[in-house]
Amino acid sequence: MFAIIGPTASGKSNLAISLAKKLNYEILSLDSLSIYKEIDIASAKPDKKELNEVKHYGINEIYPNEKFDVTKFIEIYKKIPHTNIIIVGGTSFYLKAMISGISKMPQISEEIKKEAKKLNYEFLKKIDPVYADKISKNDSYRTQKGIKIYLAANLAPTEYFKQNPPKPVIKNLPIFEIEMDRNILRERINFRTKKMFEMGLIDEVAYLEYKYRDRRLPALKAIGIKEVLDYFNGKYDKNSLFEKIVTNTSRLAKRQQIFNKTQFPNKISAPLEKLENIILKEFNF
Repeated sequence: MFAIIGPTASGKSNLAISLAKKLNYEILSLDSLSIYKEIDIASAKPDKKELNEVKHYGINEIYPNEKFDVTKFIEIYKKIPHTNIIIVGGTSFYLKAMISGISKMPQISEEIKKEAKKLNYEFLKKIDPVYADKISKNDSYRTQKGIKIYLAANLAPTEYFKQNPPKPVIKNLPIFEIEMDRNILRERINFRTKKMFEMGLIDEVAYLEYKYRDRRLPALKAIGIKEVLDYFNGKYDKNSLFEKIVTNTSRLAKRQQIFNKTQFPNKISAPLEKLENIILKEFNF
């Protein structure tokens, strides 16, 4: 088993599919948007032909109105019946969580969830200033997580995590990174965004909004979707919409490159055109 990481639009999926065919491997997608059914264009997920050619996990697993987080991603991984797997995608946070591990959460009842919603960041700061200082006041997800832990375990989150340290899910995983000049990457992002428009991105988002009628869904806040929703509101014309998606995707790519650089020090990095041969040589193929 090995992983391929890199910024969005760098060619990870095509490289993984090519290698999977040569090595007789299957693929686990590290993509927080491809996990959703019905989001095909905005996620730039492999097409039906590619999905038929190589078995993929982590793609089309849930609907956009269903909840998903890293723990559920790990559950998908644990159900894979073998280790002949290429882990690939841009959501490197999932990979980091698998390598570093995550703490087991206490049992959270519906009653606790309702009670937690009544409480806010200020409450969290009173019960656990150390945990609260590590997160933003506007980080509602981590605020609620800390409060739920306190209500369920009767422990401050900091103490709970001390008593329940994270356990790695994967050990000794070779990681290969696609190196790419930012100007070239910007050109690739521009090309991919143009292709998305041609494939019907606006129609796809219109369908998602009509079906789910809730813009607060995490899936509908993704880059490529949230900008189209703003376009529906009259915030952009089509040209401005295109540029906004390219700009936001480029910013995401930069954040991904920084994360990969700081979180995976022992990876092997190479340009896209060289990486396939490097990986095949590593596996004596």
